[in-house]
Amino acid sequence: MENSPMENNSNDTTPKVTGLGGIFFFMDNPKETKEWYAKNLGLEINEWGSSSFESRNMDNPEQIESTQWCPFKKGDEYFSPSKKEFMVNYRVQNIEGLVEKLKANGVTVLDDIETYEYGKFVHIMDTEGNKIELWEP
Repeated sequence: MENSPMENNSNDTTPKVTGLGGIFFFMDNPKETKEWYAKNLGLEINEWGSSSFESRNMDNPEQIESTQWCPFKKGDEYFSPSKKEFMVNYRVQNIEGLVEKLKANGVTVLDDIETYEYGKFVHIMDTEGNKIELWEP
């Protein structure tokens, strides 16, 4: 019997997106924008220049997850080769398997998986020219 979407399946290693990891967008003046959001909406800006929204994993309530919010200076090369005003970061599981699947499906993978103390990252392009950041915490 298959698990319903609401059932816990902690053994699932299917290469897939599991949530939203962050939203990044261009602004003319990111510093002023961050100050406005802090003053008016109460966003706390962290040491990396973003705001972090924390939540708990439904399948593993001990696990804290975060979603990042961060404006970038208009024209920042981090979004390249996309010409869009935003970039979405998706939280994923089994990033290596997902990259293999994406390559097999003909998806443009822009770089190799990079590993940092806070997770693994890789960038892809969708069919509309949006750069997407994939992150496995």
